[in-house]
Amino acid sequence: MKHSIKRQLAGIFIGVMAGTFLCCGLVNALFLEEYYLNNKKETVVGAYSILNQGFREGREDEEDFISQLDLICSTDNISVFVMDNSGAPRLYTNRDYQILKQKLYNYIFGIDSREVTVLNREENYTLRESRDYLTQADYLEVIGTLDTGEPFIMQTALESIRESAAISNRFFLYIAFAAVAVSSLLIWWLSRRISEPVLELTDISRRMTELDFDAKFTSDVQNEIGVLGHHINQLSETLEKTISELKTANNELQKDIERKTQIDEMRKEFLSNVSHELKTPIALIQGYAEGLKECINDDAESRDFYCEVIMDEAGKMNTMVKNLLSLNQLEFGNDVVTMERFDITALIRNVLNSSKILMNQKEIHLIFKETEEISVWADEFKIEEVVTNYISNAINHCEFDKVIEVKIVKETDTVRVSVFNTGRPIPEEDLDKIWQKFYKVDKARTREYGGSGIGLSIVKAIMESLHRECGVQNYDNGVEFWFELDAKMS
Repeated sequence: MKHSIKRQLAGIFIGVMAGTFLCCGLVNALFLEEYYLNNKKETVVGAYSILNQGFREGREDEEDFISQLDLICSTDNISVFVMDNSGAPRLYTNRDYQILKQKLYNYIFGIDSREVTVLNREENYTLRESRDYLTQADYLEVIGTLDTGEPFIMQTALESIRESAAISNRFFLYIAFAAVAVSSLLIWWLSRRISEPVLELTDISRRMTELDFDAKFTSDVQNEIGVLGHHINQLSETLEKTISELKTANNELQKDIERKTQIDEMRKEFLSNVSHELKTPIALIQGYAEGLKECINDDAESRDFYCEVIMDEAGKMNTMVKNLLSLNQLEFGNDVVTMERFDITALIRNVLNSSKILMNQKEIHLIFKETEEISVWADEFKIEEVVTNYISNAINHCEFDKVIEVKIVKETDTVRVSVFNTGRPIPEEDLDKIWQKFYKVDKARTREYGGSGIGLSIVKAIMESLHRECGVQNYDNGVEFWFELDAKMS
């Protein structure tokens, strides 16, 4: 990011720190030497005060006073020379005192030709800065007369002060560079620690604008940013929940609209199909009933035949109406699907046992070799209806060798059940239409065994309600219908 808060924080802190060190360096370069010089002035004047007090108190020959003066001079690099009124050395701290003696003589007699700068003049002494032409060295001197009348001179070299100031400035410069380098790395790390939660919040907010609510603030910072992140997470969850509710409501509304349209269409189709399918049986019932009423045939056998036709057609109408009601419930989604685990092998065997009489009447040879228990997940009642429809359909269309074979093939996650019967294959143009309500490939034959063309529509609706597949496949010697179920609960 061009204007990253991490870079801004690091730049501000590093800039402030570098500016602070720069200002401190300039102050040292401009004023450190002068500060040292002023401090040295106070030190030399302080040493003069001790020297003057010792002579005024008559302690100049005492060992304690001399030791104290030697300590001050050695510590502060001060040379002292005091002579009596006759010109003889009275006290000195440097064995090579001749130079000091000569400077004191020159001062007394006013013949000092050195470059001298007076820094302070008092009643008994003068504080001055002088240069030695031979050594080109600068000195700070206190020269004058003690209260007891003895001339004196105290001297300390200024070169050590300037050298100390230069060393101090160089050392500060090195330390400043090292401190800036180390602090820059530390500041960059701290800026990153501070900015990472903010950048994380930025990314979360961006993803939220794209309706991606899986992003959550995960940093464990215990400050205002952490509180903000917690609130962002709550906002994300609330928005996700609200949008989910809105989508659900919108989806339900769309479903309601589609269901209403579908219901209207299905109502029209239902009325049309029912009126068409009931027309023939009603006409037959009406005709045979009128025949009975008018006593067309008076013999008992004819009357029984007329009654059987009426009862048969009424039964077909009753079966068709029941199937239509079941199909409508499935298509409207009003039928409850109960998922349970059951043995599909046992279910198929029960259906086959129930149909054994019809198979024996038509001399059909049944092949079903499965004995192993195979568990599946589905609505057991609805699957029994599917198997019953397949078996009934196979019995009614079984021809030629008159063989029905039922197989169960278990795969990794699914179980495939197939019902094959020998007979004429279904025309290719009718394969996709046989699942439609009231569609009949051979209307005459369907009428012969009392089929209404609804059974396979019920199968299709049941499998769709279970979200599983079903289908049909032609062979040279017959037709196979199949469906699949879950072998495990997903």
